[in-house]
Amino acid sequence: MEKAELRRNLIKKRQSVSETEWRQKSQAICTNLSNLQLFQQAKTILAYFSFRQEPDLNYLFSDNTKIWGFPRCIEKSLSWHIWKPQNHLITGKYGIREPHPDAAIINCDRVDLILVPCVACDYQGYRLGYGGGYYDRLLSSPGWELIPTIGIVFDFACLPEIPIEVWDKKLYGICTENTLIQ
Repeated sequence: MEKAELRRNLIKKRQSVSETEWRQKSQAICTNLSNLQLFQQAKTILAYFSFRQEPDLNYLFSDNTKIWGFPRCIEKSLSWHIWKPQNHLITGKYGIREPHPDAAIINCDRVDLILVPCVACDYQGYRLGYGGGYYDRLLSSPGWELIPTIGIVFDFACLPEIPIEVWDKKLYGICTENTLIQ
């Protein structure tokens, strides 16, 4: 199956999950993440705001022992900004919630962990995103390529294998509601 067809099928399946099940699975993912030593030791974590029923990580964001960073889409790249629960969000280019443009920028030298949204992942650590290449470009940029990345995906979208391209970057690990793969 080609990437575009696989992406469509998995997004459709993800959006068919009931709200109750979505919340339960998202909470289980957050629990798995919070038990991960890499997460516990991280001081600055880059995350995302759930879009189109991606796993919801909001349960983690009230942890004020962490500095949380979220992306803004600027041209063909991601700019990362500090966000706290009391801060205002705006709706960005793709309808995704983003920090305000005036929020402080986070440089790669401060980042300990990146939680990466995925349409799917495979057991080898490759991810299928939305096709824009934002994360592939980020994760191959100087300074960013060595930061540990955890792909966040529901268990049904963690597959034995997905189609990959030469520019696809492997994740350090994958977290679902049922398992952690490193």
